[in-house]
Amino acid sequence: MTSTSQHESADLHILTVTVQNKFGVLARVAGLFGRRGFNIFSLAVAPTDDPDVSRITIVVDVHNTDVSQIAKQLNKLINVLEICELSRSESIERELMLAHVGSARRVELEEALAAFDAEILEASDDLILISLTDTPDRLDACTAMLREHGIHDLQRTGRIAVSKLSATG
Repeated sequence: MTSTSQHESADLHILTVTVQNKFGVLARVAGLFGRRGFNIFSLAVAPTDDPDVSRITIVVDVHNTDVSQIAKQLNKLINVLEICELSRSESIERELMLAHVGSARRVELEEALAAFDAEILEASDDLILISLTDTPDRLDACTAMLREHGIHDLQRTGRIAVSKLSATG
């Protein structure tokens, strides 16, 4: 029996929304999802190479709904420049995780972290601060391993995604 990651579901869709970098745009975009009863699973936003333009990556649970309807609604919003749905097979996804973890079994923990290519940012006598950038599935697997060592604090950024070079033509 295989387990399904909490981050992978057939109902999850990745939308990238390019917007003018203006006050209130993010609230309007997020509000659209809330008003329609869609659960935003992950949301990341940052300026692009143009400081007047931001890119919002939204992972949304849209079971029983055509994602194109969401795109049509988003397109009606002022300041929205472009909307794109990224398929998992034609895109690269990454997420950042930072965590404070107990260091009682430090050697064992460091070996496990090396297997994930995680970076140790700081260490004290009782805690290690780690950083890992990887796919959501790999972060889930690392989190499960970290639980065995005692997670004191954990934060994940949410997904960002871009089209694979082979998908851009």
